[in-house]
Amino acid sequence: MKHLLSTLGAGLLLITGTALAHEPAKPATASSNSLAPAAKSAALAVDGFHAALAAGDTEKALALLAPDVLVVEEGGAERSRAEYASHHLAADAAFTRAVPSTPLSRSGLAQGDLAYIVSESRTTGVYGGKPVDRLSAETMVLRHEPAGWKIVHIHWSSRAAKPK
Repeated sequence: MKHLLSTLGAGLLLITGTALAHEPAKPATASSNSLAPAAKSAALAVDGFHAALAAGDTEKALALLAPDVLVVEEGGAERSRAEYASHHLAADAAFTRAVPSTPLSRSGLAQGDLAYIVSESRTTGVYGGKPVDRLSAETMVLRHEPAGWKIVHIHWSSRAAKPK
């Protein structure tokens, strides 16, 4: 199952990453949001994860991650919920609490017990005394389990935004 998820995640990243790489970020419109109805409950789990980080509720955030989650950001990877908890979770929660993010677009699809949600956002504010203005792309792959949707893969990337 882990190999299947890795293969699925890599394929989704290739497809969505290629599409995102060739299009400039744009404000959200009805056409830039194509969340399939079957993926709405998976998107709620993604929203719950972000809300938990923003509230500083790291236990709730961890509860939405599968034990075998793969978190990829800044060229590195954390290969389990425990590894993410011991490395970047606290910093991600602190950053999310301090710097607001504005959604730009979201799409997603669910088929069977797997779903993916792709989001683009702009994060602006001040963190650690330094201004922040970044465009971010996020891909989350989720697996539906008896307890609900669990995040099995996260890929975050961002770049400096051009001045408004």
